[in-house]
Amino acid sequence: EFLSDTRGTGIMNRLFENYGPYKGPIEGRQNGVLISNGTGEAVGYALNMLEERGVLFVSPQEKVYEGMLIGENAKPDDLEVNPMKSKQLTNFRSTGKDDAIRLTPPRTMTLEQAIAYIDDDEMVEVTPKSIRLRKVILCPHERKKASRKKEAA
Repeated sequence: EFLSDTRGTGIMNRLFENYGPYKGPIEGRQNGVLISNGTGEAVGYALNMLEERGVLFVSPQEKVYEGMLIGENAKPDDLEVNPMKSKQLTNFRSTGKDDAIRLTPPRTMTLEQAIAYIDDDEMVEVTPKSIRLRKVILCPHERKKASRKKEAA
């Protein structure tokens, strides 16, 4: 957050003063996440629409799967989205020319940043080529059942 607020130009210093009494659990992130609801390649058209909802972690033509975190929601709740949605094609010619889609670059995270970012119901998936974030339970229906059980307990 500090890096994005200062656009990479901020300098932070700190000095240890003393230990204090236990203040309770450390607060996690305030915002929810954007979760992919299908498997396939992310499409620029869909990502352009999803940019309004928050910061994205994926770029066009990147492979995504059901339950994968593809962005940070601007609101506090998690949101299931479809990053594979393509533009509806019709036989009619439009008078206006389609503008080229311009996306902001996706937020990339190091392993340490990804581990610090996740909640209790999320995992970091590390492969030689990428670091991905995902829900522990990929299926949205199973995830809902598990959250209801957790609330009831």
